[in-house]
Amino acid sequence: MSNYDFTITVVTQYLAEQSDPVKDQFVFAYTINIKNTGQVPAQLISRHWIITDAQNKVQEVKGLGVVGHQPFLKPGEAFEYSSGSSLTTAQGTMRGSYFCVAEDGHRFEVPISEFILSLPRTLH
Repeated sequence: MSNYDFTITVVTQYLAEQSDPVKDQFVFAYTINIKNTGQVPAQLISRHWIITDAQNKVQEVKGLGVVGHQPFLKPGEAFEYSSGSSLTTAQGTMRGSYFCVAEDGHRFEVPISEFILSLPRTLH
């Protein structure tokens, strides 16, 4: 087990009521669970997202914290939040990283594996 490790899980959802496919507006929600699976307490300081639509148009999003929070997590603790993204295509992907600082001052990045944003029943 690493001293500095967070485990990230993601659940996505298409928001039909907020989308307008005729205007190429597709809105997705995602819920992320961040769990400190390391051995040292650490704080999430910032996020970096790379969002790619089906036409390979890329958006980058950087900012402090997540949904207005910079959670400090002791080993075994978790923080969950929901947010969203809008695409001009019915499918896309997101990936990124969180920048964290451990209680002992060690700085580290937590990669967020690519996940798919897609309308229901559009993947084969």
